[in-house]
Amino acid sequence: MTNRLTKETAIILGVGAERGLGAALARRFAADGYHVILAGRTADKLAARVQEIEAQGGAATAVVTDVTNTGSVDGLFTKAAATGPIAAVLYNAGNNARIPFQDISAEQFERFWRVCCFGGFLTAQAAIAHMLPRQRGSLFFTGASGSLRGRANFAHFASAKAGLRNLAQSLAREFGPQGLHIAHFIIDGVIDGQMIRERFPEFVEQMGADGALNPDAIAQTVSHIHQQHPSAWSHEVDLRPFKENW
Repeated sequence: MTNRLTKETAIILGVGAERGLGAALARRFAADGYHVILAGRTADKLAARVQEIEAQGGAATAVVTDVTNTGSVDGLFTKAAATGPIAAVLYNAGNNARIPFQDISAEQFERFWRVCCFGGFLTAQAAIAHMLPRQRGSLFFTGASGSLRGRANFAHFASAKAGLRNLAQSLAREFGPQGLHIAHFIIDGVIDGQMIRERFPEFVEQMGADGALNPDAIAQTVSHIHQQHPSAWSHEVDLRPFKENW
């Protein structure tokens, strides 16, 4: 890792396993020279990710965060701002499961919405409050195929992700002219991460080489979008394996 400290801060929400998108984003932005703030639910996992980044010469801080709680999110941003100006905020928190519609309880539906959409709202309010005075900064959201279309047995997920996508569009139109780069990334395919490899290893094998999205490759694209010149910003970027049937 070649580290070029910028004295600016990047916040990554939704960091867990080493082989996961949140961790990949953290590694990438640390390599780009940012002090990365890792936000997630599990202290042990966050601590391990911090150690990995620091071992490569990067700077990182772990903050256990509940993205659905206003006080927790505000506390995250207060701690992040103490390390340096906030230059990038990446909302990668989310959850998913296959549940037939008639089996979804009201509590389950709300829980998916709170993580996949409401947490994005809380994060956006806090991020914009910190970045707007400088009139610069990136606020990025991780989307999915469900952001664009609803599949059978995924009504809870698709409705929440579609809400997050529309939130991102509204923010881009309102705050883009004020210097904030808001972008939404549609991850159209399976991420080749720890969760899918542990739960469905045979599925990953069936997809073959590069049949699932490499987390580090996704992070590379996110880093590139963050560095775009304001005269040529991207708002929505879709990423999928070359084999994906879309």
